[in-house]
This record gives sequence, structure tokens and C-alpha cells, in this order.
Amino acid sequence: MLGIAAAVLFFIAFLINAADITTNDVFTSSNVMLLGLMVLALHVAGIGSSWSGRRR
Repeated sequence: MLGIAAAVLFFIAFLINAADITTNDVFTSSNVMLLGLMVLALHVAGIGSSWSGRRR
């Protein structure tokens, strides 16, 4: 689930950069990309993978 969120954030950052959309200082392309990298790092670290209730 976090991998999908990271992909969406990277896509939004790409759209902001490619379309030259003017945003305020909070939602710049690099800030959105850093958020995507943070979510991707959490996904790779395994955070959020054991949130489901099933156990083996």
C-alpha cells in the first residue's frame, strides 16, 4: 500500500515539474518527491506490511 502511495506522489511531482505548474513553497516538485522517497523508504523497510489481521 505504501508503494502505491509513493508511486502516486512521484507521478504528482512529475506532473508539477513537467507542466510547469506554479505552486506555493510547500508543494514544490522537490518537496513532493522527497515525500515520495520517504514513503518508499518506509515501504522497503517493511513498515505497514503487517497491518493486516491475518497471521501464519
